[in-house]
Amino acid sequence: MGSQEVLGQAARLASSGLLLQVNAALLDHHLPGQRGLPESMSEWEHPARLGPDHQPPVANVMAESLSVILRSVLTAFLVLWFPHWGLHIFSLAQLFYTTVLVLCYVTYFKKLLGFPRSTKQQTLPVSRMADLLPRILRSRAFINWKEAKLTWSFFKQSFLKQILTEGERYVMTFLNVLNFGDQGVYDIVNNLGSLVARLIFQPIEESFYIFFAKVLEREKDATLQKQEDVAVAATVLESLLKLALLTGLTITVFGFAYSQLALEIYGGAMLSSGSGPVLLRTYCLYVLLLAINGVTECFTFAAMSKEQVDRYNFTMLALSSSFLVLSYLLTRWCGSVGFILANCFNMGIRITQSLCFIHRYYRESPHRPLAGLQLSPVLLGAFALSGGITGVSEAFLCCEQGWLFRLAHVAVGAFCLGATLGTAFLTETKLIHFLRTQLGVSRLADKMT
Repeated sequence: MGSQEVLGQAARLASSGLLLQVNAALLDHHLPGQRGLPESMSEWEHPARLGPDHQPPVANVMAESLSVILRSVLTAFLVLWFPHWGLHIFSLAQLFYTTVLVLCYVTYFKKLLGFPRSTKQQTLPVSRMADLLPRILRSRAFINWKEAKLTWSFFKQSFLKQILTEGERYVMTFLNVLNFGDQGVYDIVNNLGSLVARLIFQPIEESFYIFFAKVLEREKDATLQKQEDVAVAATVLESLLKLALLTGLTITVFGFAYSQLALEIYGGAMLSSGSGPVLLRTYCLYVLLLAINGVTECFTFAAMSKEQVDRYNFTMLALSSSFLVLSYLLTRWCGSVGFILANCFNMGIRITQSLCFIHRYYRESPHRPLAGLQLSPVLLGAFALSGGITGVSEAFLCCEQGWLFRLAHVAVGAFCLGATLGTAFLTETKLIHFLRTQLGVSRLADKMT
């Protein structure tokens, strides 16, 4: 089967309703250790089947947006009128945000449970609001051990995720490895750098996790499944890896030369003259690893069996401990950059695990999706040349010689970026065809809805 036929098959699968049951799949993705959910939870109805006023994604966005907006308004009001309250302003704003968010969700569930079709078709494992509250039933045991084990599994997974995502903040707070000024700069750079992951990589990871989970059968090897589905998954994975690698390389190469200018524009000399540029350059390298890890893990979690996921969670436990120790040691050695380097090490280990799983999964088949991590020498040369040119441009044109020189530096970067993207367009024809196919599916889906 040719690559164009495989991509066409992927498009037809996606457009024919393959990506249904989004809620259960996303829950399975973010908590990959919870594969044994109750039947009533894993068979939730797809949101599109509910009434127009009961769309979970829309309700979630509205609740989050309303809570964030009201929190921001309250914070601004308190800062302007009661600046002497200090940190109490932040605490009150967070408490207000949580209260509004809980009230929005309570209102949503109350309306959803009053919707006749939802009760008939068992879209939720509860039938009334009282079922969400703890209670003692005389006809049952005091503790439901099945639900208790499930809750404990959720807690362990959430705890590990919290350590891996926020571990450096605990080290920063309790071990006093950075002063408050360095902590502020680190937080700003971390928030700026994570925008790319949240806006670009996370939607791709979530969408294609659902795709892989529906195409592949979790408990079977690649050789025991439908070869047409295996070929579709392999081709899509190869294209996603190529896309993630190109996006991450672009951010890394051009981020090195434009980190100082970006911080100068965003926060002035306070950010661009200290450790900020070094932090942001290092974070650009971390973004490259984030891109690759997102794609590899979305496939891995979709194809792993329950036993494999349990082993992976055990590895995460060891990884979280080593991550905290490494964060402390690297921070003592090289300052706040050590936190990002520790995250790079953590991400590198996770990528290695996922790559090994993918290699074993396709070992007995003719498909080699990991070829997506190989770029043509011409494109690699274009990236290297662009990095060298923009580095020289930064040394001579940025950032202490006025806005005219800064604009010239931006123009050099725009020219190099255009040349690099043009080279990618000419050399990565298979990826371009994949992107065109996906855009066509998206437009078709929009017309159908």
